[in-house]
Amino acid sequence: MPALADRLKNVEVAASSAASAKVRAMAEKGIKVISLNVGEPDFDTPRHAIDAAYQAALAGDTHYPAQDGTKALKQAIQRKFKRENGLDYALDQIMVANGGKQIIYNALMATVNPDDEVIVPTPYWISYADQTKICGGKPVLVACPQNNGFRLRPEDLEAAITPKTKWLILNSPNNPTGATYSKEDLRKLADVMLRHPHVWVMTDDMYEHLLYDGFEFATIAAVEPRLFDRTLTVNGLSKAYAMTGWRVGYAGGPKELIKAMVNVQGQATSGINTLAQVAAAAALDGPQDYVAERAAIYKQRRDLVVEILNKAPGVSCHKPEGAFYVYPNIAGCIGKVSAGGRKIATDKDFCEAVLEEKHVAIVHGGAYGMSPYFRVSYATDTESLKEACKRIVDFCAALK
Repeated sequence: MPALADRLKNVEVAASSAASAKVRAMAEKGIKVISLNVGEPDFDTPRHAIDAAYQAALAGDTHYPAQDGTKALKQAIQRKFKRENGLDYALDQIMVANGGKQIIYNALMATVNPDDEVIVPTPYWISYADQTKICGGKPVLVACPQNNGFRLRPEDLEAAITPKTKWLILNSPNNPTGATYSKEDLRKLADVMLRHPHVWVMTDDMYEHLLYDGFEFATIAAVEPRLFDRTLTVNGLSKAYAMTGWRVGYAGGPKELIKAMVNVQGQATSGINTLAQVAAAAALDGPQDYVAERAAIYKQRRDLVVEILNKAPGVSCHKPEGAFYVYPNIAGCIGKVSAGGRKIATDKDFCEAVLEEKHVAIVHGGAYGMSPYFRVSYATDTESLKEACKRIVDFCAALK
């Protein structure tokens, strides 16, 4: 067989996807698994968004779209940025892609040269590092310890920047920890970035509307306008609007960067599904009350999961400010043996044993760059969460 590209040698299938494959294989054998491994809302897409797409299909809006997004959707995004973030983007500073993931890929492909460095605060969403590698760059992983709320410290950011640094990637609220940066936190990071004008800033705001306990969202281009021309503000419809399958991501940024990103996308997928764009515009411009209502439900689930998991021997579960994940520390479980006879040497061993012995799918912290932890997505119904967390507690209680 001819050889595959070297660029894939250090890129693995995402751990959450690998866990989903195992869940499907177990289901084929008749084993029912409670899946807490996928970050996907269990709510339905808003009806008015579905209706808008249906009417657009009937009207024949099914032809090739512009590569950067339809004018109608870009105008809706423009209004959203102004209304919710205080950011003024011209239409040629906005683009639409097949989910936030493609936005990030476009940006890295358009800017990263071989051996360029991309600063990724850790724990991190897996794709940041792997996409950097595919582009020939080097991910620079900067640890964000739990005792600092899993947030990047300004002094650690300063120490990580070199002449080769091309990007800083920020994600708030964060996947996998749920950690969130306040306006004051971002102010301190912005002060560092102002001293290094050769570095772009990418802020992944996908979980913007999932905030709890009165925490207010902030994004760095609004906190520090002097960074506006160096910042790519990334967002999408997947999480807040329960539109994961519609695949709509978008970004606002400097005109020349957006132009280059659209060029990259033109060589990969061209424009995205026209009906999805109509639905996205309807969601952004339509009623927003249900977004806060769903966030309130997620908060209840967060509180439930944190309370139950903190009862597990050897587990310490931090209470996050946003998103729909918790990231429990399992240092007290490492080195023990499960009831099924499995040695728990790593967090990966822990998660595999929980899946095999308790039929609960979770993702090991090592996949996100920090061990010994595991990630739970609480974007599922309350009864399933209760049962799954109870099984994890029982698993930990049986460790010897």
